[in-house]
Amino acid sequence: MTYPPTRGALTPNRPLSDLTWLRVGGPADALFQPADEEDLAAFLRDLDPGIPVFPMGVGSNLIVRDGGLRAVVVRLGRGFNGIEFDGDLVHAGAAALDAHVARKAAQQGRDLTFLRTIPGSVGGAVAMNAGCYGTYVADRLVEIRAVSREGNSLTLPAEALNLAYRSSDLPDGAVITRATFRAPEGDPEELELRMEEQLATRDATQPTRERSAGSTFRNPAGYSSTGRADDVHDLKAWKVIDDAGMRGATRGGAIMSPKHSNFLVNAGGATAADLESLGEEVRKRVHETSGISLVWEIKRVGEPAGEV
Repeated sequence: MTYPPTRGALTPNRPLSDLTWLRVGGPADALFQPADEEDLAAFLRDLDPGIPVFPMGVGSNLIVRDGGLRAVVVRLGRGFNGIEFDGDLVHAGAAALDAHVARKAAQQGRDLTFLRTIPGSVGGAVAMNAGCYGTYVADRLVEIRAVSREGNSLTLPAEALNLAYRSSDLPDGAVITRATFRAPEGDPEELELRMEEQLATRDATQPTRERSAGSTFRNPAGYSSTGRADDVHDLKAWKVIDDAGMRGATRGGAIMSPKHSNFLVNAGGATAADLESLGEEVRKRVHETSGISLVWEIKRVGEPAGEV
């Protein structure tokens, strides 16, 4: 397959397992790491429109199936991770880590502490409307910059994304390059203390030292707390998983964490098929016991083994 020239790095048939937190997955048709936004725009503009594009962050919320991904994976790196401040506005590159943005903002007396314990990068946080402790990206986002699949630079207000619980409406194939947040003022020392307490709580309740991809399933629809007035119920996915007897359940090298049953963990040697099939077994058991259909929060992409 022929790809457009680029100033960045283009690697055909690139395995993706080492780029995901779960350490599973086959190769992408190509991995593209653009030099800058202009390089990204030119590449997408000149790329055969029939070739799918898959934007990938740091792989913190992703299962790539064992047969790999029939697409060009776009992964932003240096040049897309800057953080700038302008009054109460925080401009963060899409490749900037959520935790790093929270820390830098706190040093400037700006409160984006809700990002501190969210795994991954800003682009993924926007795409998933990530949130924690009652605050979501939707509550702070002003606008994003992105490059469309056709290679056009876009500036989109937050309202255009229709941000909802763990979802957004991004144009198909568009790659987020920067996000602008409005951050309330706060005392740097108090913000730092709050983040330390959040980290301590997370480490005490979640398997943070194991190979996981964060929460596996969304909190059940109609019960989840989004911090909004019209959605105040708080039934959690881990509770219905426990009730179904699936805490600690295993398949191959995959396990539902005994520490937090909504965390799917690669305990060693798991394949993507092990992880996904265990997750599907959890969904089946939960539906049998509670009538609730859990929805995956982890994004699953690609082809099963043997379908390359």
